[in-house]
Amino acid sequence: MTLWEALGVGLAGIGAGTINTIVGSGTLLTFPVLLAIGLPPVTANVSNSLGMVSGSISGAVGYRRELRGQRSRVLRLSVVTFVGSLGGAILLVTLPSSAFDAIVPVLVALALVLVIVQPRLARALQARRERDGTEAPPDGGLTLRSGMLFASAYGGYFGAAQGVIYLALMGLLLPEDLQRINAVKNVLGAVANGTAALFFLFVAEFHWQAVLILAVGAALGGQLGARIGRRLAPTVLRIVIVAVGSVAIVQLLLR
Repeated sequence: MTLWEALGVGLAGIGAGTINTIVGSGTLLTFPVLLAIGLPPVTANVSNSLGMVSGSISGAVGYRRELRGQRSRVLRLSVVTFVGSLGGAILLVTLPSSAFDAIVPVLVALALVLVIVQPRLARALQARRERDGTEAPPDGGLTLRSGMLFASAYGGYFGAAQGVIYLALMGLLLPEDLQRINAVKNVLGAVANGTAALFFLFVAEFHWQAVLILAVGAALGGQLGARIGRRLAPTVLRIVIVAVGSVAIVQLLLR
């Protein structure tokens, strides 16, 4: 790897760490850069998963204030995330990449629609619960766990826009504001990336230089993303999510 290539990977890591902490979809920035420096697709994907773990952890630490009172929820959803991510990582080394190519843009598009209409849907669900005399499950119930299992399997497989899908599912099914949901998303992103990374360490090829440079950049980006993201109003954060997700759809369709 040349000095300029290393610089490009490092800058991509900072950008991806920032984007992942605020929204998700940082892989759409780092993955093309790793391909551009000559890494094969699977090696690039594995190296990216390993390198971005530090960014996920950094972002979760940056959002620690918003995590207060959510320990039980995070633990339950982390178990689901671990199982799903491990399954996705196994699929990556056993199935061709085309297996997910057709459905991923559709999943991201559906997630964006949920993000846009989430406030109205949440109010409608709350009104229905009030009429029925019921309360929302504090951890989202079986519906959220099932959705997060599938989303985490996708994350272990590739992960682009995984954060957008997480935010859409939790935003609809958890009785919390978007910033607190984003804090949970960052922890679950760390679990997903960490699980896949540990699996890949033993069964897949990766580029150590790229992993280390990405890790440093992503850790810096995670802190930067936490400072920016927590200052955004819910409406602005929602707009950012939709904008980043729309770019993700375009890139996925052009791959």
